[in-house]
Amino acid sequence: MAKKSSVEKNKQRRELVAQQAAKRAELKAIIKQKDIDDGDRFEAVLKLAELPRNGSKVRIRNRCEMTGRPRAYYRKLGLSRIALRDLASTGQIPGMVKSSW
Repeated sequence: MAKKSSVEKNKQRRELVAQQAAKRAELKAIIKQKDIDDGDRFEAVLKLAELPRNGSKVRIRNRCEMTGRPRAYYRKLGLSRIALRDLASTGQIPGMVKSSW
C-alpha cells in the first residue's frame, strides 16, 4: 500500500489539472501561433510560467485504484499487476484465469 500522502497529493494534482486545463490550452495556442506579435507571445509565455507547476498534465502519476502503487500499472484496467493478480485469483475478473504450464 502506498503512502496516503502520496495518493492524496496525486488527487490534488488531478483536480488542479482539471481546473487549469482550459487556461493552459489557451496560452499554449497563443504561444504556437507564429502570426501574432512576439511581445504578445512572450507575455503568454510569462503567464504560463506563473501558473502552478502541479497544474501541468505531465505531473500526474498513474497509480493503482486499489492500492495506490505507482509502478507496474495497467492503463486499461487502472490497476497494478499485483492487484490484478489478486482479483483474478479470487475469480472477480470475468474470463481471466491463472496460467499454468
